[in-house]
Amino acid sequence: MIRLEVTRGQLAGTAIEPTSDVVRIGRAEGNDLVVPDTHVSSEHAKIVFSADRYVLVDQRSTNGTAILRGGAGGDHAERIALDDANSREATLEDGDVIELGSQDRIVHVTVSMREDADDARVFAMKKIEELVPRATILEKDDGRIRVLYEALKRIGSAQDLSEVLVAICESSFTIVPLATHVTIILRDDDEESAAAKGASGYVPVMTRVRGQDAPPSQAIPITRSVFRKVVSERAAVVAADAPRDVGQSESLMGAQIRSTLGIPLWKGDEILGVIQVDNREATGVLTASDLDIMAVLAQNASLAVANARVAKRLRAAEERLKKENAFLKGKEQERRSGGKKDGAPEIIGNSAPMKQLLQQLEKVVNTRVTVLIEGETGVGKELVAASVHYRSNRRDRLFVGQNCAAMPETLLESELFGHKKGAFTGAHEDKRGLFEVADGGTLFLDEVTEMPLSLQSKLLRVLQEGEIRPIGATQEKKVNVRIVAATNRNLEKEVAEGRFREDLYYRLKVFPLRVPPLRERREDIPLIGAHFLQRFATEFGKPAGGFSQQAMELLQSYDWPGNVRELQNEVQRLVIQIDTGGFVTPDMLSPRVRQVEGMIERVRPTKGTLKEMMDQVERWLLIEALREHGNNKTAAAKSLGITREGLHKKLRSFGL
Repeated sequence: MIRLEVTRGQLAGTAIEPTSDVVRIGRAEGNDLVVPDTHVSSEHAKIVFSADRYVLVDQRSTNGTAILRGGAGGDHAERIALDDANSREATLEDGDVIELGSQDRIVHVTVSMREDADDARVFAMKKIEELVPRATILEKDDGRIRVLYEALKRIGSAQDLSEVLVAICESSFTIVPLATHVTIILRDDDEESAAAKGASGYVPVMTRVRGQDAPPSQAIPITRSVFRKVVSERAAVVAADAPRDVGQSESLMGAQIRSTLGIPLWKGDEILGVIQVDNREATGVLTASDLDIMAVLAQNASLAVANARVAKRLRAAEERLKKENAFLKGKEQERRSGGKKDGAPEIIGNSAPMKQLLQQLEKVVNTRVTVLIEGETGVGKELVAASVHYRSNRRDRLFVGQNCAAMPETLLESELFGHKKGAFTGAHEDKRGLFEVADGGTLFLDEVTEMPLSLQSKLLRVLQEGEIRPIGATQEKKVNVRIVAATNRNLEKEVAEGRFREDLYYRLKVFPLRVPPLRERREDIPLIGAHFLQRFATEFGKPAGGFSQQAMELLQSYDWPGNVRELQNEVQRLVIQIDTGGFVTPDMLSPRVRQVEGMIERVRPTKGTLKEMMDQVERWLLIEALREHGNNKTAAAKSLGITREGLHKKLRSFGL
């Protein structure tokens, strides 16, 4: 038992002898020890009864809490500050002085403790190590064996922790006929590590009264003398004729208990809690036979409680991960879609090449075939890949992307396929690969031609068998992943030169999609430019008026070797330059874009008839096409959109 006396402060001389397991100290009404001094926080500290000791916990008070040991501030007194270095808690000892506040504005509370005289009055006690062997001594013809079997089935079928606790209480009444009250006390289930925190304490979580479906209207006090014996001795205890045999403790006398039984719930060396079975009304006492049969129940109940708590933490973690995943997926979809409500990435373009691309895309989205996206750097291959995913029936699962050129071979293999702990130096724990992470969804492999030949064979196996084997593993795992690959190289040339497996080439190129470069869809440049202008104007908080006609003509005349990515960077730079509400003018454009202006001047024809000026322009364009393609007439004709014969005819007409 513990006694608290205020020895310094406004309430000096006030004393309390609390019986609850948590004693709250503070200025606010509702605390167990109300201290009105203004420098004491509303909820300053608390004392928690934990097994065989009391722990003082600072409640992050404003002016601090400390323990004075060996005298109230004497020369040889030890002062223990309850700060972050001590996890804001410490064990109390008899004669300690609790110091609330700092400097000269402090309150002292002296702590007195006394032991309950219960050691010599315990009727029966069995250590945990003895419980399981002793439980087998139950007579085979005892009618309670069948009842015990049914009780264990009831506990085993319970799903969550609350159901397990109810089943334990009901089963205890069934197998102990004299039981009138059952209370279950559990240690705080702190995810961080309840066992490592002394103040985590044991808390009564459920009480049931025989014949009543609902919990009792008033809390049933814990028999501390018995509870402390169970936890400290790691034993089951039977206390018969409690007021005489166990000791005249307040909790026993107040409850008028005739006999009580304390059975530990345990997992290894850890005491998870205690089942307290009381006989408060019936004649007769609980016996060692009751202890034996409750020991069998407790062994299975301990496992059920431990499993229910693990399941509870797993469900909470799963729910948290689901919410985080949904949030991140939503943010990613919003980023890719430009805010569209359906979440599908926004592909901008009304040109004929883009319409053809979108038509092909719609045909393949809800199939399982592998898609190969071909196109130059910066054309938006990842955007098309994301569109394949978010327009398909896999949209609710993950879309995961990996650039195969961004990692060395060893790291890329681990990233894609995962590894087992100890598979190589630095593999300190198991790692899930992206194929496993994207199970049920889509995996986008960008720059797939950069993948080493050794990994290409593993990728081929995934495509053929739907199986992966993490590094260091001995068994394959089945995965259901749709592969979307992309490259800016000529795959046929890579195969011919031995840098890419031919069998993998045929597996990947089941349904190729070619993303046209920006120079082949110049009519889309005003739409794309306006989109980026609005996006960056909003991002920078700088409204933009738009593009001037001359500026847009220059943008459309430029070839954009970096494609959409280059146009995006150009517009971003322009938004930084323009004044609020201003228009983009030609002088703001990059020099490489303005070079087109000089080209327009060079092609400007001399004055003459319309046919003469058109002939001059056409002749200049033919010469430029031949120069650009090194006099390769086939390539020049293709770039001009005419046949080779048509090109020869025009060259002859101009005498070229």
